[in-house]
Amino acid sequence: MLLALEGLAGAGKSTLRDRILATAACEGIHLGHIGQFSWLSLEATRSIIGLRAGRPATSGPRAMAAIRRDLELHARHNLTPALSLGPVVADRLTLSTACLLALLHDRPVAHYVQQLAEVTAARADLIVLLTTEPELCHTRLSKRPTTRRFGEDRATAARYADLYEHAANAWTEATGLPVLRHPCATEPDLDLLAAACLDRLRETAPDAART
Repeated sequence: MLLALEGLAGAGKSTLRDRILATAACEGIHLGHIGQFSWLSLEATRSIIGLRAGRPATSGPRAMAAIRRDLELHARHNLTPALSLGPVVADRLTLSTACLLALLHDRPVAHYVQQLAEVTAARADLIVLLTTEPELCHTRLSKRPTTRRFGEDRATAARYADLYEHAANAWTEATGLPVLRHPCATEPDLDLLAAACLDRLRETAPDAART
């Protein structure tokens, strides 16, 4: 099973990921953890770096082609080997990439979701979209010592939140796969989300994934 955690910076993805990984380890479930990109293509890496900085270096079609190439490499060299050992949790994946492309290029987010969903080996079996309010995300980020990145200001975060909603709808329409939407604003929210994710992971973890 591939579980992808999606949402705004500051939405609670890292906190949820750490809770899931810690609980899985305590239960003896071998749970892999993987990032959003493969970084295995120089051309794609250049495009990704430009996109993440808010300064796209190529046109929309070229950026889409490069990103899709990266996802294909990610699926072949990272996701598939990891999934052969047991379930995997991804800290962001397809929806985040589609939203970033839509934010910086003049195409609907559904277009990018549909293009990326065609890489079937990288499809998450379950996406958890953290719908934490942008203002709370901003408050959390303001307490971090790191420099703010592109997309973490209030105005852009609000646009991102809207894009994520459209992307989630487009994902289910394109793939038939579910997106679980829930905020991660309180400790009970975290408990509920972690429990829901772990229930799915327990159902799909093979005996060999238990140590």
